[in-house]
Amino acid sequence: MIRVAQADLPETMQAIGFDAPGGPEVLRLQSAPLPRLRPDDVLIRVAYAGVNRPDCLQRAGMYPAPPGASPLLGLEVAGEIVAVGSEAPRELVGQVVAALTPGGGYAEYCAAHWQHCLPVPEGMLLSEAAALPETLFTVWHNLFERGLARDGESVLIHGGTSGIGTTAILLAKAFGLAVIVTCGDEAKCAAATRIGADLAINYRETDFAEAVLAHTGGKGVNVVLDMVSGDYVPRNLRCLAEDGRHVTIAVLGGVRAELNMAQIMMRRLTLTGSTLRPRSDAFKSALASEIADNAWPLFADGELAPVMDMSFPLAEAAAAHARMEAGQHVGKIVLAVAGDTGRG
Repeated sequence: MIRVAQADLPETMQAIGFDAPGGPEVLRLQSAPLPRLRPDDVLIRVAYAGVNRPDCLQRAGMYPAPPGASPLLGLEVAGEIVAVGSEAPRELVGQVVAALTPGGGYAEYCAAHWQHCLPVPEGMLLSEAAALPETLFTVWHNLFERGLARDGESVLIHGGTSGIGTTAILLAKAFGLAVIVTCGDEAKCAAATRIGADLAINYRETDFAEAVLAHTGGKGVNVVLDMVSGDYVPRNLRCLAEDGRHVTIAVLGGVRAELNMAQIMMRRLTLTGSTLRPRSDAFKSALASEIADNAWPLFADGELAPVMDMSFPLAEAAAAHARMEAGQHVGKIVLAVAGDTGRG
């Protein structure tokens, strides 16, 4: 039930949809009804929506939306709150926010839980604000909460120039970690180094485990942030120091891995991982609160800024997906829906 709304809200909106799973070409602009708000939701007029790897997987039929979530793609947006549900604070109407969403971001309007929103200060571009929630929530929880990374430690980050990778580099360096990344070519290695990585390894030309051990004098790193899984896992474990932590955030290389459990016991290694989208609203609210206290101020004050790749009009979502799947991007891809509307 909507408690407060602007009188000029339309009944329908433009959104990106698809009739059947497939490649990027299945995406098309279509008309859709405005989202129905749950009591704790807000309705956001979307300025920009972030593009993330799970969107591509959902489009391909490999990552269905969880029960109750919008079937539309899009896990993060930035824009103005134009309506609130019956249990959301009415003073939120008119505020400009970046929001983590369970889906629905590729549209002119999107619903999100009000406690999953972060305030966008004057001067922050809405394109950059929209590029932050999904990667920021993912990296903060997995690197610092599950991976227990702390000042003075070291981390190996795979996919160093991806949205996740670039955000992880920025946060790790901001909190005093040494950073090693892997990338697929020398140009991306150079980009990762400019962003802040202490060492960037071209995994196509170099055994990354050997390079990590050489760089660390045989000690290894304290944390591995891995989005590949599969046959990377035993190689990742070679990279870990004693009492190291291996954190899996995606399984792009396959869901199965062969492990030497004796080595895990002898070196006291920890294997963990998580997926964000299915977690409860209460968990995401608590995570948003911790991020608001510890990480968001770094971006709000301009100390950090997301690494941006390209912006595509909403109607060109297929081109955005094609760019992501081709691995051409460095940093975040976003979709421009209404633009910055005079801000930033």
